Amino acid sequence: MMGVPASCVVVLTFILYSHSMKIQSTLHVSKRTNQQQIIANPYNFSVDLRMPGVIPTGSDTYLCMAFPVPTRQDAYIVDFIPLASMDTVHHMLLFGCQTPVSTHSFWDCGSVQGTCEDEPAIMYAWARNAPPTKLPKDVGFKVGRSSGMSYFVLQIHYGDISAFKDHHKDCSGLTLRMTSRPQPFIAGIYLLMSVDTVILPGKRVTDADVACDYTSYPIYPFAFRTHTHRLGKVVSGYRIRDGKWTLIGRQSPQLPQAFYPANKQVNVKYGDTLAARCVFTGEGKTSKTYIGGTSDDEMCNFYIMYYMDSRHAIPYMNCMEMGSEELFQHIPTEANVPIKVSPSHMNSVMHLGQSTDDHDHAVLLDTNKPETVDQDYHFEQVSAWPQSSLQLGQVSGLALDSDSNLVIFHRGDHHWGADSFNNQARYQQRSLGPIQQSAILVVDPSKGSILKASGRNMFFLPHGITTDKENNYWVTDVALHQVLKVSSDGKDRTLMALGEAFIPGSDNNHFCQPTDVAVDTESGNIFVSDGYCNARIIKFSADGKYLSEWGAGSSDRRRRIPFQIPHSLVLLPDKKEICVADRENGRIQCFIAETGEFVKEIKKDEFGGEVFAVSYSPTGDGLIFAVNGESLSRPVPIRGFVIDYSTKDILDTFSPNKKEFKMPHDIAETRDGSVFVGDASSKSVYKFTTEKLHHSVKKAGIEVQELEEMDAVVQTKVKQDTSKTAAIQEKQTVVQKTQPQLEADKERKSPAKPNKGERVLPVIITTLLLIPLVVVISIGVFISWRKYNQREVKAEPSSVRGILGKIRGKAVGSLNLGNFFPSHKGYSRQGFDQLSTEGSDQERNDEDSSDSENEEYSALPPPQSSS
Repeated sequence: MMGVPASCVVVLTFILYSHSMKIQSTLHVSKRTNQQQIIANPYNFSVDLRMPGVIPTGSDTYLCMAFPVPTRQDAYIVDFIPLASMDTVHHMLLFGCQTPVSTHSFWDCGSVQGTCEDEPAIMYAWARNAPPTKLPKDVGFKVGRSSGMSYFVLQIHYGDISAFKDHHKDCSGLTLRMTSRPQPFIAGIYLLMSVDTVILPGKRVTDADVACDYTSYPIYPFAFRTHTHRLGKVVSGYRIRDGKWTLIGRQSPQLPQAFYPANKQVNVKYGDTLAARCVFTGEGKTSKTYIGGTSDDEMCNFYIMYYMDSRHAIPYMNCMEMGSEELFQHIPTEANVPIKVSPSHMNSVMHLGQSTDDHDHAVLLDTNKPETVDQDYHFEQVSAWPQSSLQLGQVSGLALDSDSNLVIFHRGDHHWGADSFNNQARYQQRSLGPIQQSAILVVDPSKGSILKASGRNMFFLPHGITTDKENNYWVTDVALHQVLKVSSDGKDRTLMALGEAFIPGSDNNHFCQPTDVAVDTESGNIFVSDGYCNARIIKFSADGKYLSEWGAGSSDRRRRIPFQIPHSLVLLPDKKEICVADRENGRIQCFIAETGEFVKEIKKDEFGGEVFAVSYSPTGDGLIFAVNGESLSRPVPIRGFVIDYSTKDILDTFSPNKKEFKMPHDIAETRDGSVFVGDASSKSVYKFTTEKLHHSVKKAGIEVQELEEMDAVVQTKVKQDTSKTAAIQEKQTVVQKTQPQLEADKERKSPAKPNKGERVLPVIITTLLLIPLVVVISIGVFISWRKYNQREVKAEPSSVRGILGKIRGKAVGSLNLGNFFPSHKGYSRQGFDQLSTEGSDQERNDEDSSDSENEEYSALPPPQSSS
């Protein structure tokens, strides 16, 4: 009997291999035809939902496409990744339902047909190039067998079809990351919407108020989203309990319409009231504006993304009742204070922490200070910079002096190569002497002309540089294993030296290939990232006295992941924090500068596993600028990133127009908003400035293709580029102990494609083995089936949906707005199904599970009682 299980294993192995060949073949065809993509994985998988190359025939067209849920069992959506641009798409919605209007091709869902034969449930919404967000850990949207959702319906609103004048075909959509692992908490959407607001022409302020009593199990809001069209100024949502108004979220609907983090302190239980207010202005209008489905109409939506215990999960609820005037007499004054958005904010997020100091001065809209909205700005390279060659070596560091001039730290004729250090990290090329060229150049940021040059015969292998308030240079030299304070007066004087020249070490007085330095301009304290050999940040006083040191932090405090080359430092003066680019861990971590206490971590799939440099601007709520690098394990484009400090959302990415980054090593941002990137491999410095986006749908299509190809789950082939060999020499040198694995990774990433014969052979062998062992396999399958059913999680009886769906103030399943809106301007009630939501996108690090590790969104276990 011992041989029977072994035989089963052998046969099932062949079956799985043959079946996997079939899946890969199906995926290949699917990718070419823009159909649904399913990536096989033991627990986690991805599904692509795309429009199949459509051309809308008129403005304000709504097109829908249905996709079957790719499993008969229960599954959970844990991430939504949008693949669209506002140049093409006005907004994009995802519904779940049992019976879509069509299962064959796309259809016009702005007509009488709508989206689903039954009631659709809203799961996701996106608009205005909304940046990513995350679901909490242990939270997912349930679909599949017991959820009542067998189909996804993707709905896209194409606003202005002038974008299609070149007759290109649109394949916008989104990727769903899913897991078959049961999630303890189920996500849902609660939508508060005004359905009968009329905005009078010329009227300065019109409020649209919505409020409903909550009469179900406790929910825990973790994100919110606002939506209006052009006339909306601010949208606020509240929980009212015992007469007290508590803010859930407040946002300008003119910012990217993402799901932003909700107030962590808010939960909603039976007996509470949920309320929202949208503030509009009718100034400049000559006719009434109604709630409706076209871009000339308006909308007032406040979305709450929540989670609740899986035993009581309700996927969708809504509220469309006008709140009483008496109730809204007590709404906080902040609800009528517009959130100003300017180009300098670069889409930064302003919410929850919005100052209320000016409430008494700006209770109504201030039309004397016009608001400008900027979601169309993008960093583009200034190709004519520098106007003449700078004759640089490997560019290792960038900084700004007090006059906002660019300071470049480079290696002249020295190179960091395979022979630069021995296994003890001791520099092996001292016989070459110091760099004879001027290693520090002060450059005019507008023209690129050299204003000042210094640093001759001082350095061996420069790395990081910063300046202090006296304009002194603070530099690190990985060959010297030192941090040096150097005068900027052109006399090349060393004012302070930390560490012992050419002697690596790990104690309080030695470094081992230190990478960067940051100086607190107020206290004078010095922070050093140390570095290639040591995984630590060291803090010194202004006079060079050792104060403290710390290692890495982690959003999961149960496992502290050590730094792996802390490569770049930046001080956040307005937040009293210091952030580090933890290069080989592919993350940015921030700490309280005074204590070294961990604050937050920013880790994105788009980084591809490596972050080389980080910089900061206090604009808005704070912007992080970063560059990634080439990764042998997770190939993604090498780019610059603009990240919102508060939400961790990627607001923009950028790269050179004609060339490619090879090894971007440092990044700096000037006061006028220009960004400079120094590339060590190409020995270049690139300048980027914000330019108005060209509204080209072709460009949006290219961006969609790049997003698809950068998904590590789908795209596994590494582009081989021999010109990048030199760019990774530095990494190969300083992390010699990992070289065998790196070489093995490179070989694994260039797999030979199986030929036709190789695919046929396993099928033949499997067939032959199945004949004599069919009885054994049948028994094994029967036993496995029995065990699987014993492990399944019992679903809540479906009757709960029907009962709760009748509760006033919410509906379980979906929303058919056609039942609530009057007909006007030729707009019929049957066609209003499309306006249910619009919104954001999600992002997740899969790692060893499908759960998010975003600390800000960690789901807390609900209390045992309903109170």
